[in-house]
This record gives sequence, structure tokens and C-alpha cells, in this order.
Amino acid sequence: MFTPIRFFAALCAGLLLAAPSAFAADPYPSRPIRMIVAFAAGGSADINARVVAQQLAKELGGTIIIENKGGAGGNLGAVEVKRSAPDGYTIFYATSAAVLAPALYSKPGFDPYTDFVPISLTATIPLVLVVNPAVPAKTVADLAAWSKEKRGEVNYGSSGAGAILHLGGALFLKETGVQAAHVPYKGSAGAVSDLLGGSVQFMFLPINEAFPHIDSGGFRPLAVAHDQRLPLVPNVPTLREATGLSTMDMGAWQGLMVPKGTPSEITDKLTAAIGRVLNDRDVRKRLEGQGSIVLGGTAKDFADYMKVEGERWTRIVRETGAKAD
Repeated sequence: MFTPIRFFAALCAGLLLAAPSAFAADPYPSRPIRMIVAFAAGGSADINARVVAQQLAKELGGTIIIENKGGAGGNLGAVEVKRSAPDGYTIFYATSAAVLAPALYSKPGFDPYTDFVPISLTATIPLVLVVNPAVPAKTVADLAAWSKEKRGEVNYGSSGAGAILHLGGALFLKETGVQAAHVPYKGSAGAVSDLLGGSVQFMFLPINEAFPHIDSGGFRPLAVAHDQRLPLVPNVPTLREATGLSTMDMGAWQGLMVPKGTPSEITDKLTAAIGRVLNDRDVRKRLEGQGSIVLGGTAKDFADYMKVEGERWTRIVRETGAKAD
């Protein structure tokens, strides 16, 4: 006979059996996601990360919190992500710094190719060569000639030793004969401030950081490190045009990665969501309006891109003798 007691016992057993599947079906994301940016707030990576994160959160139906983990040329942020649980709740807003690290540091603390799962490239930000307006140079050739006259008195700034702004400058010196000493800063903000003040005479900057100062007259742009002129500064020649060389196309590229071991159902969801983000008209307008070039693509596209960039910059580090310390 099926008594009330037996019915209650059967009901409890059924609930217990159903509980694991209920928890397993808990939708992702069910709590806030961290997006790690390995550089200070206000820099080119941070600017774009916030645009991407805002729309990605809407696409996922959750919350994304930006965490700036600057230091050691981006290594501290990368290590933070590597050590995080592979559960989809830590996303790395990776930059070109990730593939520079193995060429510059004997022990960066991570391997960009094996410790993370690439999701998608987001954008690249071409670099622009800018000078303080007091520098009597209107062209790259002028800068080269002036730097030789002022031997030992010309400096270029960067966001830090080993950063792409440093390596871009080192490559520029090697290719053009411009003579200058490197002055590294802890982030680009200090370098920008000193360039405005004239303590350093020139530097390379991502166009989204440089443009407000170009627009205000604080910087004079000499050339863009891209294969085509940029819509934000259409009258500024490319380095290809200015020098006849095609070796100095340089951009601060960015993309999303997650810790190795993150389940495929989560990476698949992130891949689909970031695809929609990068196709969103408002997101593209905001990124492109600041000078970024939207990339996108598959995880394999990202992995292949990283490999090519890693090989290129390793060669440049070797040829220029650039150091991270």
C-alpha cells in the first residue's frame, strides 16, 4: 500500500536525484565575470576593454568587472589569469605584450601559447609617431637630421621597458638612423605628460591615446605605423610613405583569452557572444571612432596571429638589442 510516509520518502528521493542536474543546468554566467587588463586604467587597452566588456556583458546577460593588473610589462596580469580557475569567470583582455614577454624575460611566469585558450581578436590600434611641437621637425627625415645635430640630447618615451611602444621606438631608430635615448615610464600616462612638457621629444603612441593631444595641438604627428593612412589623421603619411620601408607597420593588438582548461561549452558561448559584440554597429563606431581597427575572427585565427607576431617581435628584440630591464 502506498502510504503518505512512503509517498513523502519517494518525493524526497526524487528531489535529491534531481538536485545535481538542477545545479548542473545553472546558466553561465551566474555571477560577475572579471576581465583582467594587464595595464593601468586610461591606457589604450583599458579604453577598448571597457567598450568591449560593456556590450559583452549585455550579450551574456551578466556583469563584467574590469580589473587593472598592471606591472612587469603586462606579465602580472597574465599570471593572474593563468592562476585563475578555468571556469569562465576570469577573462584576459590580452594584448601584444603577451607574445613579447618570452623574448624579453627569462621567466615571465606564463606561456602565451599554452597557458591560455584564445577566444577571438578584438582590435588592433595602429601606432603613431608624435613629437613635442617645440621639436623643429615636420617629417621623419627632419627628425633624423635634427637628432644627429642634437646628438646625446634627444630622448623618446615609452610606457615601459619591453612594451610595444619601446620596441616600436627601437625598431624605428634601427630602420631610420634617428638617434635618441630611451626613457621608460611606468605606464603611458607619465610618458605622455613629459612629452607634452618637453622632457622627452618624441614617442610612439596608439592612435586612440595620441589623438586627443594631436587634436588639441599638444602633439605634432609625423607618421602612422600602418600600411594605410588613418581616417582620424588623413593628412599624416604612413611610415611606408615617409621612409620607403614596409618594416615598421606596428599596432597594439588585443583579444580575449581564458585560462587553459576552460570548458568548451563556455568558450563556445564566449566566442559566439564576442562575435555579436564586434558586429554591433555602436561598438564598431566607438572603437573605430577612436582609431581602432576591428579584427574579430576565430580562435585559430587568433592563435595563428599570435604566432606570427611572436616570431616577428622576437626577431626585432634580437636585432635591436632591446631589453626589458
